[in-house]
Amino acid sequence: MQRRIRLAAAAAVVTGTALVATACASPAGGGSEPTAEPSASATTAEGRVAVSYEGGVAVLDGETLEVLAELPSEEFTRVNDFGDGRTISVTTSEGFQMLDTAEPALTDIVFEAAGAGHVVTHHGHTVLFDDATGTTTILHSDAFADGYDEMPEVTTYEADSPHHGVSIVLEDHTLVTTIGTEESRSGSAALHAHDDHWDEVASSAECPGIHGEGTAADEVVVFGCENGALLFKDGEYVKLAAPDPVGRMGSAWTSEDSPLVVGDYQNDPDAEGYLLNAVAIIDTAAETFQVVDLPDEVQYTFRDVARGPGDLAYILSADGRIHVLDPETGELTESFPVIGAWEGPAEWQEAHPAIKVNGDIAYVTEPAANSVHAVDLTTGEIVTSVELDHTPNEIAVALG
Repeated sequence: MQRRIRLAAAAAVVTGTALVATACASPAGGGSEPTAEPSASATTAEGRVAVSYEGGVAVLDGETLEVLAELPSEEFTRVNDFGDGRTISVTTSEGFQMLDTAEPALTDIVFEAAGAGHVVTHHGHTVLFDDATGTTTILHSDAFADGYDEMPEVTTYEADSPHHGVSIVLEDHTLVTTIGTEESRSGSAALHAHDDHWDEVASSAECPGIHGEGTAADEVVVFGCENGALLFKDGEYVKLAAPDPVGRMGSAWTSEDSPLVVGDYQNDPDAEGYLLNAVAIIDTAAETFQVVDLPDEVQYTFRDVARGPGDLAYILSADGRIHVLDPETGELTESFPVIGAWEGPAEWQEAHPAIKVNGDIAYVTEPAANSVHAVDLTTGEIVTSVELDHTPNEIAVALG
Protein backbone atom coordinates (compact mmCIF):
# COMPACT_ATOMS: atom_id res chain seq x y z
CA MET A 1 0.00 0.00 0.00
CA GLN A 2 1.32 3.46 -0.89
CA ARG A 3 0.37 6.91 0.24
CA ARG A 4 1.74 10.40 -0.26
CA ILE A 5 0.83 13.56 1.64
CA ARG A 6 2.05 17.13 1.80
CA LEU A 7 2.77 18.76 5.16
CA ALA A 8 1.85 22.26 6.19
CA ALA A 9 4.40 24.56 7.81
CA ALA A 10 5.82 23.64 11.20
CA ALA A 11 4.24 24.70 14.47
CA ALA A 12 5.44 27.37 16.88
CA VAL A 13 8.55 27.45 19.08
CA VAL A 14 8.61 25.32 22.21
CA THR A 15 9.79 27.01 25.38
CA GLY A 16 10.13 26.03 29.00
CA THR A 17 12.50 25.06 31.77
CA ALA A 18 14.88 22.26 30.91
CA LEU A 19 16.18 19.42 33.05
CA VAL A 20 19.18 17.31 32.13
CA ALA A 21 17.95 13.78 31.45
CA THR A 22 19.79 10.79 32.84
CA ALA A 23 17.75 8.02 31.23
CA CYS A 24 19.60 5.77 28.79
CA ALA A 25 18.63 2.96 26.50
CA SER A 26 17.92 -0.36 28.17
CA PRO A 27 20.76 -2.89 28.12
CA ALA A 28 20.35 -5.36 25.29
CA GLY A 29 20.04 -9.11 25.71
CA GLY A 30 21.79 -11.61 23.49
CA GLY A 31 22.70 -15.15 22.59
CA SER A 32 24.57 -15.58 25.85
CA GLU A 33 23.80 -13.67 29.01
CA PRO A 34 25.40 -10.22 29.22
CA THR A 35 27.42 -9.47 32.33
CA ALA A 36 25.12 -9.16 35.34
CA GLU A 37 26.76 -6.05 36.72
CA PRO A 38 28.62 -3.45 34.62
CA SER A 39 32.01 -2.34 35.81
CA ALA A 40 32.28 0.93 37.71
CA SER A 41 34.07 2.56 34.81
CA ALA A 42 31.37 1.46 32.38
CA THR A 43 28.69 2.97 34.62
CA THR A 44 30.63 6.23 34.77
CA ALA A 45 31.11 6.32 31.01
CA GLU A 46 27.53 5.60 29.99
CA GLY A 47 26.18 8.50 28.00
CA ARG A 48 29.57 9.98 27.13
CA VAL A 49 29.83 11.57 23.71
CA ALA A 50 32.48 11.05 21.02
CA VAL A 51 32.95 13.71 18.35
CA SER A 52 35.23 13.19 15.37
CA TYR A 53 37.20 16.03 13.83
CA GLU A 54 39.94 16.28 11.24
CA GLY A 55 42.81 14.31 12.75
CA GLY A 56 41.19 13.15 15.96
CA VAL A 57 38.28 12.30 18.26
CA ALA A 58 37.14 14.28 21.30
CA VAL A 59 35.38 12.62 24.25
CA LEU A 60 32.84 14.79 26.08
CA ASP A 61 31.00 14.36 29.35
CA GLY A 62 27.41 13.59 28.42
CA GLU A 63 25.92 15.90 31.07
CA THR A 64 28.23 18.92 31.11
CA LEU A 65 29.82 18.55 27.63
CA GLU A 66 33.22 19.11 29.27
CA VAL A 67 35.99 17.94 26.94
CA LEU A 68 37.58 15.00 28.76
CA ALA A 69 40.13 14.08 26.12
CA GLU A 70 41.29 14.83 22.58
CA LEU A 71 42.68 11.69 20.96
CA PRO A 72 44.76 11.87 17.77
CA SER A 73 43.54 9.71 14.89
CA GLU A 74 43.29 9.94 11.09
CA GLU A 75 42.15 12.82 8.88
CA PHE A 76 38.65 11.36 8.50
CA THR A 77 37.12 8.86 10.89
CA ARG A 78 33.59 7.71 11.64
CA VAL A 79 32.24 7.00 15.13
CA ASN A 80 29.54 4.53 16.17
CA ASP A 81 28.03 3.36 19.45
CA PHE A 82 29.19 -0.16 20.36
CA GLY A 83 26.26 -0.98 22.65
CA ASP A 84 27.90 -1.50 26.06
CA GLY A 85 27.53 1.98 27.56
CA ARG A 86 31.25 2.56 27.35
CA THR A 87 32.82 1.71 23.99
CA ILE A 88 32.73 3.67 20.74
CA SER A 89 33.85 2.10 17.47
CA VAL A 90 36.11 4.40 15.46
CA THR A 91 36.41 3.45 11.79
CA THR A 92 39.85 4.08 10.34
CA SER A 93 41.89 2.87 7.37
CA GLU A 94 43.04 -0.05 9.56
CA GLY A 95 39.56 -1.16 10.57
CA PHE A 96 37.31 -0.77 13.62
CA GLN A 97 39.30 0.64 16.56
CA MET A 98 37.75 0.56 20.03
CA LEU A 99 37.60 3.80 22.00
CA ASP A 100 37.23 3.46 25.77
CA THR A 101 35.20 6.51 26.83
CA ALA A 102 35.74 5.71 30.54
CA GLU A 103 39.51 6.14 30.41
CA PRO A 104 39.18 7.93 27.89
CA ALA A 105 41.62 6.40 25.39
CA LEU A 106 41.90 4.78 21.99
CA THR A 107 42.68 1.16 22.80
CA ASP A 108 44.92 -1.31 20.97
CA ILE A 109 41.86 -3.37 20.05
CA VAL A 110 41.36 -3.10 16.28
CA PHE A 111 39.16 -5.40 14.20
CA GLU A 112 41.04 -5.28 10.94
CA ALA A 113 39.01 -4.26 7.90
CA ALA A 114 40.10 -2.91 4.53
CA GLY A 115 36.81 -1.07 4.17
CA ALA A 116 35.33 -0.59 7.64
CA GLY A 117 31.66 0.30 7.23
CA HIS A 118 28.43 -0.12 9.18
CA VAL A 119 28.28 -0.96 12.89
CA VAL A 120 24.95 -2.34 14.15
CA THR A 121 23.99 -3.09 17.75
CA HIS A 122 20.91 -5.14 18.63
CA HIS A 123 19.85 -7.43 21.47
CA GLY A 124 23.28 -8.00 22.96
CA HIS A 125 25.24 -8.36 19.73
CA THR A 126 27.41 -5.87 17.87
CA VAL A 127 27.98 -6.52 14.18
CA LEU A 128 30.76 -5.01 12.02
CA PHE A 129 30.71 -5.01 8.22
CA ASP A 130 33.81 -4.79 6.01
CA ASP A 131 32.78 -3.41 2.60
CA ALA A 132 36.09 -4.40 0.98
CA THR A 133 35.68 -8.11 1.70
CA GLY A 134 31.98 -8.52 2.45
CA THR A 135 32.90 -9.92 5.87
CA THR A 136 30.46 -9.69 8.77
CA THR A 137 32.05 -9.88 12.24
CA ILE A 138 29.71 -10.73 15.14
CA LEU A 139 30.54 -10.36 18.82
CA HIS A 140 28.75 -9.81 22.09
CA SER A 141 28.20 -6.18 23.00
CA ASP A 142 29.57 -6.86 26.51
CA ALA A 143 32.82 -8.28 25.08
CA PHE A 144 34.88 -5.60 26.87
CA ALA A 145 33.20 -5.82 30.27
CA ASP A 146 36.52 -6.97 31.76
CA GLY A 147 38.65 -4.50 29.84
CA TYR A 148 40.51 -4.23 26.55
CA ASP A 149 43.48 -6.50 27.27
CA GLU A 150 42.71 -9.12 24.62
CA MET A 151 40.70 -9.65 21.49
CA PRO A 152 37.28 -11.20 22.19
CA GLU A 153 35.88 -14.25 20.43
CA VAL A 154 33.98 -13.47 17.25
CA THR A 155 31.86 -15.23 14.64
CA THR A 156 32.29 -14.28 11.00
CA TYR A 157 30.33 -14.64 7.79
CA GLU A 158 31.75 -13.81 4.37
CA ALA A 159 29.37 -12.75 1.61
CA ASP A 160 29.74 -14.14 -1.90
CA SER A 161 31.04 -10.75 -3.08
CA PRO A 162 32.38 -7.62 -1.36
CA HIS A 163 29.94 -4.72 -1.35
CA HIS A 164 28.81 -1.72 0.66
CA GLY A 165 26.59 -3.65 3.04
CA VAL A 166 25.23 -4.16 6.53
CA SER A 167 24.26 -7.05 8.81
CA ILE A 168 22.25 -7.60 11.99
CA VAL A 169 21.81 -10.55 14.35
CA LEU A 170 18.33 -11.14 15.75
CA GLU A 171 17.35 -12.56 19.13
CA ASP A 172 17.06 -16.11 17.73
CA HIS A 173 20.58 -15.74 16.22
CA THR A 174 19.34 -15.28 12.65
CA LEU A 175 21.87 -13.28 10.65
CA VAL A 176 20.14 -10.86 8.29
CA THR A 177 22.59 -9.44 5.76
CA THR A 178 22.76 -7.66 2.43
CA ILE A 179 23.48 -9.16 -0.99
CA GLY A 180 25.51 -7.37 -3.64
CA THR A 181 28.71 -6.89 -5.59
CA GLU A 182 31.19 -4.06 -5.91
CA GLU A 183 29.09 -2.75 -8.82
CA SER A 184 25.55 -3.14 -7.46
CA ARG A 185 23.42 -4.32 -4.55
CA SER A 186 20.21 -6.28 -4.95
CA GLY A 187 18.70 -7.60 -1.75
CA SER A 188 19.08 -9.49 1.50
CA ALA A 189 19.42 -13.00 2.89
CA ALA A 190 18.62 -14.49 6.29
CA LEU A 191 20.95 -17.24 7.52
CA HIS A 192 21.41 -19.63 10.42
CA ALA A 193 24.85 -20.79 11.56
CA HIS A 194 25.53 -24.53 11.72
CA ASP A 195 29.01 -25.51 12.90
CA ASP A 196 31.25 -24.58 9.97
CA HIS A 197 28.63 -23.32 7.53
CA TRP A 198 25.62 -21.05 7.15
CA ASP A 199 22.20 -22.18 5.90
CA GLU A 200 20.00 -19.73 4.04
CA VAL A 201 16.44 -19.64 5.41
CA ALA A 202 15.05 -16.82 3.25
CA SER A 203 16.23 -14.31 0.67
CA SER A 204 14.97 -11.53 -1.57
CA ALA A 205 16.42 -9.82 -4.64
CA GLU A 206 13.71 -7.13 -4.70
CA CYS A 207 15.75 -4.33 -3.18
CA PRO A 208 18.01 -2.65 -5.76
CA GLY A 209 20.60 -0.39 -4.16
CA ILE A 210 19.87 -1.83 -0.70
CA HIS A 211 21.28 0.44 1.98
CA GLY A 212 20.85 1.11 5.67
CA GLU A 213 19.13 -0.95 8.34
CA GLY A 214 16.78 -0.49 11.26
CA THR A 215 14.82 -2.72 13.63
CA ALA A 216 11.26 -1.86 14.60
CA ALA A 217 8.87 -3.44 17.11
CA ASP A 218 8.63 -7.25 17.07
CA GLU A 219 12.11 -7.40 15.53
CA VAL A 220 10.98 -6.41 12.06
CA VAL A 221 14.10 -5.44 10.10
CA VAL A 222 13.78 -2.75 7.44
CA PHE A 223 16.19 -1.92 4.60
CA GLY A 224 16.04 0.98 2.17
CA CYS A 225 15.86 0.36 -1.60
CA GLU A 226 15.99 2.54 -4.71
CA ASN A 227 12.29 1.83 -5.20
CA GLY A 228 10.92 1.53 -1.67
CA ALA A 229 11.80 -0.67 1.28
CA LEU A 230 12.37 -4.33 2.16
CA LEU A 231 11.16 -5.87 5.42
CA PHE A 232 12.31 -9.08 7.09
CA LYS A 233 9.31 -10.07 9.17
CA ASP A 234 8.33 -13.34 10.83
CA GLY A 235 10.99 -15.21 8.91
CA GLU A 236 10.00 -13.87 5.48
CA TYR A 237 10.78 -10.91 3.26
CA VAL A 238 8.13 -8.34 2.33
CA LYS A 239 8.72 -5.72 -0.38
CA LEU A 240 7.05 -2.31 -0.02
CA ALA A 241 7.03 -0.25 -3.21
CA ALA A 242 7.55 3.52 -3.23
CA PRO A 243 4.80 5.65 -4.82
CA ASP A 244 7.28 7.09 -7.36
CA PRO A 245 9.13 5.28 -10.19
CA VAL A 246 12.32 6.26 -8.40
CA GLY A 247 11.84 6.42 -4.66
CA ARG A 248 15.12 5.88 -2.88
CA MET A 249 15.37 5.26 0.85
CA GLY A 250 18.87 4.89 2.28
CA SER A 251 18.55 5.35 6.05
CA ALA A 252 16.02 4.03 8.57
CA TRP A 253 15.38 5.65 11.95
CA THR A 254 13.60 3.20 14.18
CA SER A 255 12.35 2.59 17.69
CA GLU A 256 12.23 -1.00 18.89
CA ASP A 257 9.01 -0.08 20.74
CA SER A 258 7.20 1.15 17.62
CA PRO A 259 6.15 -0.50 14.34
CA LEU A 260 6.61 2.86 12.59
CA VAL A 261 9.86 3.58 10.76
CA VAL A 262 11.02 6.95 9.44
CA GLY A 263 13.32 6.89 6.42
CA ASP A 264 14.98 9.43 4.19
CA TYR A 265 13.45 9.76 0.71
CA GLN A 266 14.62 10.96 -2.69
CA ASN A 267 12.52 10.70 -5.87
CA ASP A 268 14.67 12.82 -8.19
CA PRO A 269 17.57 10.84 -9.69
CA ASP A 270 19.04 14.05 -11.12
CA ALA A 271 19.00 16.00 -7.84
CA GLU A 272 22.27 17.60 -6.81
CA GLY A 273 23.61 17.85 -3.30
CA TYR A 274 22.67 15.95 -0.16
CA LEU A 275 19.76 17.96 1.27
CA LEU A 276 16.44 16.10 1.28
CA ASN A 277 12.92 17.53 1.56
CA ALA A 278 10.71 14.46 2.17
CA VAL A 279 10.63 11.44 4.47
CA ALA A 280 9.21 7.95 4.16
CA ILE A 281 7.01 6.54 6.92
CA ILE A 282 6.75 2.77 6.99
CA ASP A 283 4.19 0.93 9.10
CA THR A 284 5.77 -2.49 9.55
CA ALA A 285 2.58 -3.92 11.08
CA ALA A 286 0.23 -2.70 8.33
CA GLU A 287 2.97 -3.08 5.69
CA THR A 288 2.45 0.38 4.20
CA PHE A 289 4.88 2.90 2.68
CA GLN A 290 3.92 6.57 2.87
CA VAL A 291 5.82 9.63 1.66
CA VAL A 292 5.59 12.91 3.57
CA ASP A 293 6.65 16.04 1.67
CA LEU A 294 8.15 18.53 4.12
CA PRO A 295 7.76 22.33 4.02
CA ASP A 296 10.32 24.03 1.78
CA GLU A 297 12.37 25.27 4.74
CA VAL A 298 12.73 21.78 6.27
CA GLN A 299 15.71 20.11 4.62
CA TYR A 300 18.09 17.57 6.10
CA THR A 301 20.82 14.98 5.39
CA PHE A 302 21.36 11.42 6.62
CA ARG A 303 22.96 12.82 9.79
CA ASP A 304 20.00 14.95 10.77
CA VAL A 305 17.18 12.67 11.91
CA ALA A 306 16.80 10.76 15.18
CA ARG A 307 14.09 9.05 17.18
CA GLY A 308 13.47 10.35 20.67
CA PRO A 309 10.87 10.87 23.41
CA GLY A 310 7.44 9.48 22.58
CA ASP A 311 8.93 7.54 19.65
CA LEU A 312 8.71 10.80 17.70
CA ALA A 313 11.21 11.75 14.96
CA TYR A 314 13.38 14.83 15.39
CA ILE A 315 14.65 16.49 12.21
CA LEU A 316 17.61 18.90 12.48
CA SER A 317 16.84 21.11 9.49
CA ALA A 318 18.99 23.44 7.40
CA ASP A 319 16.95 26.33 8.84
CA GLY A 320 18.72 25.63 12.17
CA ARG A 321 15.63 24.28 13.92
CA ILE A 322 14.66 20.86 15.21
CA HIS A 323 11.28 19.94 13.72
CA VAL A 324 9.25 17.28 15.54
CA LEU A 325 7.51 14.71 13.31
CA ASP A 326 4.78 12.42 14.62
CA PRO A 327 5.10 9.18 12.60
CA GLU A 328 1.54 8.17 13.50
CA THR A 329 -0.01 11.17 11.76
CA GLY A 330 2.79 12.24 9.43
CA GLU A 331 2.49 15.76 10.83
CA LEU A 332 5.07 18.22 12.13
CA THR A 333 3.84 19.06 15.61
CA GLU A 334 6.35 21.68 16.77
CA SER A 335 9.81 23.12 16.17
CA PHE A 336 12.45 25.02 18.07
CA PRO A 337 15.64 26.92 17.15
CA VAL A 338 18.97 25.33 18.04
CA ILE A 339 21.75 26.45 15.67
CA GLY A 340 22.32 28.89 12.83
CA ALA A 341 21.00 28.15 9.35
CA TRP A 342 23.36 26.00 7.28
CA GLU A 343 23.91 24.74 3.76
CA GLY A 344 24.23 21.16 2.62
CA PRO A 345 27.70 19.63 2.15
CA ALA A 346 29.34 19.32 -1.26
CA GLU A 347 30.47 15.80 -0.26
CA TRP A 348 28.83 13.61 2.38
CA GLN A 349 32.06 13.31 4.37
CA GLU A 350 32.24 17.09 4.92
CA ALA A 351 31.41 18.42 8.36
CA HIS A 352 27.76 19.45 8.62
CA PRO A 353 25.29 19.45 11.52
CA ALA A 354 24.31 16.12 13.07
CA ILE A 355 21.98 14.91 15.82
CA LYS A 356 22.15 11.95 18.23
CA VAL A 357 19.70 11.23 21.05
CA ASN A 358 20.12 9.73 24.52
CA GLY A 359 16.86 9.61 26.47
CA ASP A 360 15.32 13.09 26.38
CA ILE A 361 18.58 14.78 25.40
CA ALA A 362 19.68 15.44 21.82
CA TYR A 363 23.32 16.20 21.08
CA VAL A 364 23.63 18.55 18.12
CA THR A 365 26.82 19.57 16.33
CA GLU A 366 27.27 23.03 14.84
CA PRO A 367 30.42 22.93 12.69
CA ALA A 368 30.14 26.62 11.71
CA ALA A 369 30.62 27.54 15.39
CA ASN A 370 32.89 24.60 16.34
CA SER A 371 30.24 23.75 18.91
CA VAL A 372 28.16 20.93 20.36
CA HIS A 373 24.83 21.57 22.10
CA ALA A 374 22.72 19.43 24.45
CA VAL A 375 19.01 20.01 23.86
CA ASP A 376 16.13 18.83 26.06
CA LEU A 377 13.68 17.49 23.50
CA THR A 378 10.76 17.69 25.93
CA THR A 379 11.08 21.47 26.19
CA GLY A 380 13.20 22.61 23.26
CA GLU A 381 15.65 24.21 25.69
CA ILE A 382 19.42 24.18 25.07
CA VAL A 383 20.67 22.96 28.44
CA THR A 384 24.39 23.35 27.78
CA SER A 385 26.87 24.00 24.98
CA VAL A 386 30.60 23.70 24.42
CA GLU A 387 32.93 25.32 21.93
CA LEU A 388 35.62 22.94 20.72
CA ASP A 389 39.13 23.64 19.47
CA HIS A 390 38.24 21.74 16.30
CA THR A 391 35.37 21.55 13.82
CA PRO A 392 33.06 18.67 14.81
CA ASN A 393 32.15 16.18 12.11
CA GLU A 394 30.49 12.92 13.25
CA ILE A 395 29.05 12.27 16.70
CA ALA A 396 28.15 9.14 18.72
CA VAL A 397 26.88 8.46 22.22
CA ALA A 398 27.99 5.53 24.40
CA LEU A 399 24.68 3.78 25.06
CA GLY A 400 24.23 0.62 27.09
